[in-house]
Amino acid sequence: MDTQNRHSHAAGGMERPDVLVQLEDLLSGSAEVREFLGEMSRAAAERLSAPDNEVSCGVTVIRRKRPVTVASSDPRARTLDELQNSYGDGPCLTALREGTRILVPDVHSDNRWPDYFRATAASGVSSMLAVPMDVKSTGQAVLNLYSPRVLGFSAESVATAEDVAGEASRALHLALKIAQLSELRDDLTAALESRTIIATAVGVIMAENRCTRDKAFQVLVDASSHRNIKLRVLAEKIVDRVGGDCGQGTIFQE
Repeated sequence: MDTQNRHSHAAGGMERPDVLVQLEDLLSGSAEVREFLGEMSRAAAERLSAPDNEVSCGVTVIRRKRPVTVASSDPRARTLDELQNSYGDGPCLTALREGTRILVPDVHSDNRWPDYFRATAASGVSSMLAVPMDVKSTGQAVLNLYSPRVLGFSAESVATAEDVAGEASRALHLALKIAQLSELRDDLTAALESRTIIATAVGVIMAENRCTRDKAFQVLVDASSHRNIKLRVLAEKIVDRVGGDCGQGTIFQE
């Protein structure tokens, strides 16, 4: 394979079906979203790199009521992503907020985010590309790409990056859906466990105070409020106390 063909293969020559297969393999083999994002970042960096232009890749994902998730192909991308998040602004975060591709041909002459670019001066990165990813209602995501070269992203590589982001969006959307279902299951399990332990504690109070269920529940709620203890935590203490009962008296009286 000659130099030109090698460059084409590294910077965008991978066939689209191969991308889909690779992402499906990543999804099936990753237990968590962060792990999947890390593998996806490395795959994207490899896809977009060339022998004379080693591209770093990061992915930033924002989901409602969940912490921001950041994954990267290497320490350089991780540092630049985290630095941008600390400033709260930059090309990647702008692309994320506006849903628009952002290209920075030369960070040394671009004055759109001067504070961030000054902070990245020692990173060895000279150009950046941020491509938003469409993950539907599951959240917001952006593919963050960093090149050590000025003009490191040609029109062809930008098109390849958008193609990669498009294919990755589908897999990421599925990964986030799976994560949502898993989190919903965990939340439901926790809610059922909480309901069970509270119901058991109410039963204990009913037995010890010979009162109705409603009265027992109110006693538990009042005790939780007065002691500034979460209802479930207090219920667990009651059940644990009964489980290890050695003739202790009742905890609550009407």
